[in-house]
Amino acid sequence: MDDSKATTRGIVKPSTREFFRIARQIPEVTLWDALHGYVYARWPYLYIGIAIGEHPLAKVWLKLSGILSIVTGKNGRSDNTRTRGEDLPSDAETKSGMGFAHGYHGKVMPLEPAKKLVQINEDIILPDLEQIIPYDRARAIILRNPDHIVVLECPCRASRPDPCLPLDVCLIVGEPFAGMVRDHHPNRSRWISQQEAVEILEATDSRGNVHHAFFKDAMLGRFYAICNCCSCCCGAMQGHRNNTPMLASSGYVAVVDDDACIGCTTCADFCQFGALTIEGDKAVVEYEKCMGCGVCVNHCPEEGIHLQLAPDKGIPLIVSELMASAIEDQKI
Repeated sequence: MDDSKATTRGIVKPSTREFFRIARQIPEVTLWDALHGYVYARWPYLYIGIAIGEHPLAKVWLKLSGILSIVTGKNGRSDNTRTRGEDLPSDAETKSGMGFAHGYHGKVMPLEPAKKLVQINEDIILPDLEQIIPYDRARAIILRNPDHIVVLECPCRASRPDPCLPLDVCLIVGEPFAGMVRDHHPNRSRWISQQEAVEILEATDSRGNVHHAFFKDAMLGRFYAICNCCSCCCGAMQGHRNNTPMLASSGYVAVVDDDACIGCTTCADFCQFGALTIEGDKAVVEYEKCMGCGVCVNHCPEEGIHLQLAPDKGIPLIVSELMASAIEDQKI
């Protein structure tokens, strides 16, 4: 073997080589996309810290991106990057820029569908899920070795000066992503079983966290993680709150049973999207704000709330149903 190649193989981790090998096989993934994905997976704490404005380099990035926009005539700024005290851009500004939200976004999932997603025992290929993942890019579920799961300390939480705990709540699912994250972050991640992943989902749900299946264009244009998010730390929820459309509804909406509701405020206290208020002695759901996460359902002491399908909010991400549908389509 050529000495230079041997040296390169010793430096570049096998999971990284595998990531680039797969990237080369996907026509729509450019070299820039692959390099972007490598940087994102290799230095997520720096990447996310800058993106949410908590890292000191955030201001430097804003200046550099401003220069880039002048040189290229394009908006070089990541639409989710801000400095402290600066609001994220409006929806109109986002769409006119680089469309950051369309390349990095999450699909809200109630607890049970999220649990099913980490219990898949076979490789699956579900491309072009535009009806479920309504974004221009990154809307495929292509899982290889889905039982390979790594739990990672959340980059959003870790970047905050006073983060919510515990930190280890991000589930990286399948290859090459799980191996790549584990290889590069041995002190901030660990391999877990599918049952341990279920237990993490249940524990975060009990704390009122929202489950998001995350997709990213630079991560080969597909699903790669389930993050368990709180609105105070999560960059995507921060963006959503400031009109950057980084999150897709679960496809459900919460509905209050007026006969069971006693107006105790528990649901409103747990709602991460500010969609529930108490009027008189009853809970009221603000339809437009509700993302159908199901947190309120799981915490109502009177069982006075349930989720109902909301076709205008999209189709739920239920992998078992999608797999069954794909099999039927192949028979036609």
